[in-house]
Amino acid sequence: MTTEHIGGRQRLTLLVLLGAGFMLSVDFSILNVALPRMGEVVGMDLADLPWIASAYALPAAGFTLLFGRVGDLVGRRRMFITGIALLIVASLLGGFATSAALLLTARVLQGLANAIAIPAAMALLVTAVHDERARARVLGLNGALLSGGFTVGALVGGSLVSALDWRWAFWINVPVAVAIVAVTPFAVRESARPAGVKLDVPGAVSVTAGLLALVYGVSMQNWPAFAAGAVLLGIFWVIELRAKAPLASLTLLNRPNIKWGNLGGLIAFVMSTGVNFGLTIYMQDVLGLEPFTVGLVFGVPGLAAVVAGIVAGRLIGRYGYRTVLAAGLLTQGLMTVPLLWIGTSTASLFIIVPSLFVLFFGHVTAIVAYTVTATSGLPDSQQGLATGLASLSQQVAVTIGIPIFGAIAATRTDILDGIKLAMQAQVVAIVVAVALIWVGLRPRPQATEVAEPARVRSSA
Repeated sequence: MTTEHIGGRQRLTLLVLLGAGFMLSVDFSILNVALPRMGEVVGMDLADLPWIASAYALPAAGFTLLFGRVGDLVGRRRMFITGIALLIVASLLGGFATSAALLLTARVLQGLANAIAIPAAMALLVTAVHDERARARVLGLNGALLSGGFTVGALVGGSLVSALDWRWAFWINVPVAVAIVAVTPFAVRESARPAGVKLDVPGAVSVTAGLLALVYGVSMQNWPAFAAGAVLLGIFWVIELRAKAPLASLTLLNRPNIKWGNLGGLIAFVMSTGVNFGLTIYMQDVLGLEPFTVGLVFGVPGLAAVVAGIVAGRLIGRYGYRTVLAAGLLTQGLMTVPLLWIGTSTASLFIIVPSLFVLFFGHVTAIVAYTVTATSGLPDSQQGLATGLASLSQQVAVTIGIPIFGAIAATRTDILDGIKLAMQAQVVAIVVAVALIWVGLRPRPQATEVAEPARVRSSA
């Protein structure tokens, strides 16, 4: 197989879409570092800090699948521009917030903006390159830029919070977002829209309400909401069985690469979100480190994640996404084990920093592999839904990762003991998940339509 030649227009398209992903990852990690200072200024105590993250991730999770499908029907470029424009408004509002209510409103709007923009951007990115080997390389580069964004965000966020003010964590992405909105109409072609296909409104309403209730129930440990969400998702399943033009094809949802690839993404992000939150609280509240130092601790090991994004595409081409996904997840999980030996002395940084180097490498490798797994072997007409599902896995994980970690940690009165207990639980969960994914993605000669595509040779 020969690698597809990427022309000048494609390069410009990739530059815009990859740049948008980089900006969004910078924005996310900047705000993570700024959480303690942000909450203090607007009158939120430590127990309320997860709300800042959940206010963003809840609408991002609830609406991602819907807007991914809407992008298929009305145009992905249009949805992408709409999402980035809304992000500008939300970032300005967040930067000027003087109360917890305004801050949380801004975070809700940011989450909604991401639910609109990310599935559209990913679908545009995946369909911009048709050769599977070239696509894996592009997705690997995307993973490298995302991890680079998290690294830059951690470093810049610590610097901004220490030298200026937490408000700049919101404002810094505004000029970049404005430039993306201005350039996109000239750089990115609008996607083809199917004729005569209407949005499955009952399916859209039931799945969105179900996801919101389900994720809220997990996040807030509200079990009636969780039960209501489960019922609504069951109704959605029944609706999709009977719909002439379903929001989500059940045949698609039953494909092994869709099911197990998204499980891999869910586990990878739950693990990283929870551990990063726990370490942020630990380093600032137990070790007493300044935000800038915390940013360095996360940022410097993030360089390994950039390398992982670059090489992950080659690894997938050589070994297949099943092997690389399992290996990346296992590396991420096992490198949490050394963190169980951290203590109350800053000498613990000699454990944290090298562990994060390898952990981040495994995490980004798993992220690239799950994205390739969950979007492989599908026609362009279904890529909006497939990338919507992949984005949904990420957003749900980001939403529930911190509350799950915090709930486990809260069972101990000592902060450090609680963080260690939560890390132990996550290690067990990831090992079990890897075993399930390995079995679930095993080759099936009798069902070639859902088997993993043939591996492509990696070009040197």
